[in-house]
Amino acid sequence: MRIGFLGAGRIGSFHATALAGTDGVDELLIGDADAARAAALADRIGAQARTGRHARVRAAESVDAVFAGGVDAVVIAAATAAHAGLIARAARAGLPAYCEKPIALDLPGTLRALREVEAAGTMLQMGFQRRFDAGYRAAREAVRSGRLGRLHTVRAVTSDAAPPPAEFLPLSGGLIRDCLVHDFDAVRWLTGREVAEVFARGSANGAEFFRTAGDVDTAAALLTLDDGTLVTATATRYNGAGYDVRMELAGERGQLVVGLDARTPFASAEPGGPAAPVRPWGGFLERFGDAYRAELAAFVRAAAGEAPNPCSGREALHALLVAEACERSRLTGRPVALAEIAAEAAL
Repeated sequence: MRIGFLGAGRIGSFHATALAGTDGVDELLIGDADAARAAALADRIGAQARTGRHARVRAAESVDAVFAGGVDAVVIAAATAAHAGLIARAARAGLPAYCEKPIALDLPGTLRALREVEAAGTMLQMGFQRRFDAGYRAAREAVRSGRLGRLHTVRAVTSDAAPPPAEFLPLSGGLIRDCLVHDFDAVRWLTGREVAEVFARGSANGAEFFRTAGDVDTAAALLTLDDGTLVTATATRYNGAGYDVRMELAGERGQLVVGLDARTPFASAEPGGPAAPVRPWGGFLERFGDAYRAELAAFVRAAAGEAPNPCSGREALHALLVAEACERSRLTGRPVALAEIAAEAAL
């Protein structure tokens, strides 16, 4: 398979390196709005190639050249603002596509891109890597098999070790759409239930640039699922102890925690309890490296027609609807039903 790869930034560099060593990938054609950056990435991956199986990697002169390069599928890891347009372009070209979340930062843009995909009948896999993390997958099996009994409470945590650069915020969609959307997707995928109503709050007591951007640096949401299960989801940009992503699932017969290991960045306050880790998780690429690689390998299989699509664009839309409801709740100070957001989007 020849894959057109779009985007040579931080996440793009990781994904391109992973794809170059993925079974089924024969060639990687890298394009970026900055041709020099694409060329530098292609050279770097080529220099890092180990002996043994490794795809041919080369740079295209432009994004247009990638689409004209006879590729069999595309991977989109470009700037967020470019996602929807590139998804639509891949659909019109009849190409299977993988795209990092989000499709777009708002519902109208998301729906326009999805309509292009559905009209073309092409495949779109969205990047929600927690679906491929070993801990989340084990927890899903435990919940779906009934081993925990009736699930009554879920607690989700996403905490960055340090804030992003100020210039990132206007491009991110805000803390809820950027970070908590992963928890919203994980809750739906893991439990098999839909979110019925949300209530969310946020605070911006850190750097001034959060307030300037109209964003928050810390947020908390209470979700009520359609079977009455209660979910709390919290996120912050200021977890100085390290990068912390966890999910606790409490049922009538058992309790399970995702993300609790020797590198989880907290210490016990109890005498004799575990101390803080010497080397806590530092960021998402480190914490979820294996999950990202598994996710991309799954895309290659799905694009080749060897496996079903593990995370369609409609799945990303459902997670965005929850994020939109939480953002409205945060701004208005009231609970928001998902049906309200869906009705306004004519879904």
